[in-house]
Amino acid sequence: MNDAPILSARDLGHAYGSIVALHGVDFDLPAGRIGLVGANGAGKTTLIKILLGILRPTTGSAAVLGFDATREMLDVRSRIGYMPEGDCLPGDVTASEFIIYAAGLAGLPSNAARQRASDVLTLVGLEEERFRRLAGFSTGMKQRTKLAQAIVHDPELVFLDEPTAGLDPEGREEMLNLISRLGGFGINVLVSSHVLGDIEQTCDRVLMLDGGRVLRSGPLSHLVDADVVEVEILDDPIAVTEHLISAGASVDVSGMRLHVSATDDDPFNLVRDALAATGTAMWSMGPKSTTLEDVFLEGVEHE
Repeated sequence: MNDAPILSARDLGHAYGSIVALHGVDFDLPAGRIGLVGANGAGKTTLIKILLGILRPTTGSAAVLGFDATREMLDVRSRIGYMPEGDCLPGDVTASEFIIYAAGLAGLPSNAARQRASDVLTLVGLEEERFRRLAGFSTGMKQRTKLAQAIVHDPELVFLDEPTAGLDPEGREEMLNLISRLGGFGINVLVSSHVLGDIEQTCDRVLMLDGGRVLRSGPLSHLVDADVVEVEILDDPIAVTEHLISAGASVDVSGMRLHVSATDDDPFNLVRDALAATGTAMWSMGPKSTTLEDVFLEGVEHE
């Protein structure tokens, strides 16, 4: 099994004049579905443009599928697909004509391009609309068309820039399901989005940017599955908090709600013992529900 990263960066930086968009970015990302997250202005678009070879970094280097993103641009582009965020489709051609054209640009022969276009349009749910002109497509249909052109040549890696932008709830869910299925076709995915819930639903690894710097990077399960117990008590929290701290636990107090974590012991057992020892009554106890938004906000607060 090849464990080499599909995306990596070393001291990567880029500035637009006096505005620095990326600062000393380092990462190694393995194969799979990767979420690139951050607020608007975090540096996501700049990073994608560097990985695509559109921008040259001011400092450092980046590699895609083992190829230098600047010096080996053609090797990179022949192996990737890209779904841009903006509305960039030509309105005077049909979906079929456009996808066939995209397949031809990627080097597929005419007959193979036609067959591949038909297959991919069926995959993204546009089989019935493939002979309609793109000018009459809804936002959801245009997003599906952009996804189809990004994968028609069977790339090793596809970049999806805000793939659910402008979609209604039903269209968003359908797009997220399509993204989740790409791994089954052997296509690695980088999803850039500021909608953290979309990343949680589709990705297994996350790269978080904030202010042009890496805020967090790692498997999604390691980031959001924090071993923290949330207990809501009915009495004064002081006694039970002091008992927990003396037992080696870390405790965050918010009114009558305690968040308890521990390095060496099971926090559930520590809470149970503390409640019994202090005679404190509780209302509820369970694992703290941690979302990607919680992780992001916590990281920003500690910057």
